[in-house]
Amino acid sequence: MTVRSSGTQSIHIEQDVVLARQTARKLATECGMRLIDLTKLVTAVSELARNTMVYGGGGDMDWQILDDEHKVGLRLTFRDEGPGIADIKLAMTDGWTSGNGLGLGLTGAKRLVDEFELDTAPGKGTRVTITRWT
Repeated sequence: MTVRSSGTQSIHIEQDVVLARQTARKLATECGMRLIDLTKLVTAVSELARNTMVYGGGGDMDWQILDDEHKVGLRLTFRDEGPGIADIKLAMTDGWTSGNGLGLGLTGAKRLVDEFELDTAPGKGTRVTITRWT
């Protein structure tokens, strides 16, 4: 697997959440994603970018366009230096919410992508990496 291109976008205010969605849509289009896959990815980005801003106190979205044999993918990592997630099991429970997001939560975002990785600990911030393949 090779990284074709990469970058970072700051997520600190509401407008940054909008920009994160727009960036993901543009990158997914460049990857040749079908509309349904693009829509799922942008929905997950909306949830994760908002979580980064609201619960993590702001952070960044790192992006990479990946080439792997016969497919192209978009990998997005949302990272913050916030309080972290104290109860990962609870946070990954369907229907659980800690606030006023889209109501998808982490489990909803996970269902919308091909790969999902969560790295968090109390006091250590949170890093969520998602990948969607064409």
